[in-house]
Amino acid sequence: MMTAAHQRQICHALTIAGSDSGGGAGIQADLKTFSALGAYGMSVITALTAQNTQGVSAVHPVPAEFVTAQCDAVFSDIRVDAVKMGMLANAEIITAVAESLRKYQPEYIVLDTVMIAKGGHTLLDPAAVNALRDQLLPLASIITPNLPEAAALLDCAEAKSEDEMRAQGRALLAAGAKAVLMKGGHLGGEQCPDWLITPETEVNFPAARIATRHTHGTGCTLSAALTALRPQRADWAETVRDAKDWLLKAIADADRLQVGHGIGPVHHFHRWW
Repeated sequence: MMTAAHQRQICHALTIAGSDSGGGAGIQADLKTFSALGAYGMSVITALTAQNTQGVSAVHPVPAEFVTAQCDAVFSDIRVDAVKMGMLANAEIITAVAESLRKYQPEYIVLDTVMIAKGGHTLLDPAAVNALRDQLLPLASIITPNLPEAAALLDCAEAKSEDEMRAQGRALLAAGAKAVLMKGGHLGGEQCPDWLITPETEVNFPAARIATRHTHGTGCTLSAALTALRPQRADWAETVRDAKDWLLKAIADADRLQVGHGIGPVHHFHRWW
């Protein structure tokens, strides 16, 4: 006899992002996150990067029509419960992804507004920022900008306080976002405050800054965690809380991995290894 546990469907999560050859960010981090949080992971690759813990040395965008082909292959055969978008590289790819999302209409869409790698390498053509804002912002269920990314989307100065973070979150709502998770790690200090801004509420998620340099892929990992958990949670506030709790443990255990000679990845499998 089929039990309730057997009948329960596993969350299917799709990442649309770039590949990190070093394994710490991008598609690789997303798939690790999905697995760690009980979701079946699928991928659409938008760009190849030659990358390790010391930086990005080359980027090779995938042709937009092949991005579309990957989306069609996944959506036409496999149930997709939630989608995460990361590195999208250029306006042509953004347009292709937006068309696919409008065609297939997944319930939850997480937009990680990836623009610059931690080492400073540009991951989004500056001319594509308008395309991202105009085409993808209105489609996303939630966006997860850090402070430089929020400033670029709004064409304004970077927030220097939590009050300014909240104001910029509200401005992004006015620009078409349905919900915004403003990430405050760039503020500096002992705390890393994040703010969930929705039309109904503003929720603070404070966290102490963890003493480690191994934070490669934290943005990718957080947005992937939101993607994996939202179909399994009641609302965005609960999803953000559980995603951040899991990520903080992954950062706290990052030094155990000893990967590479630069800024290493977080420990996605800290619960098991």
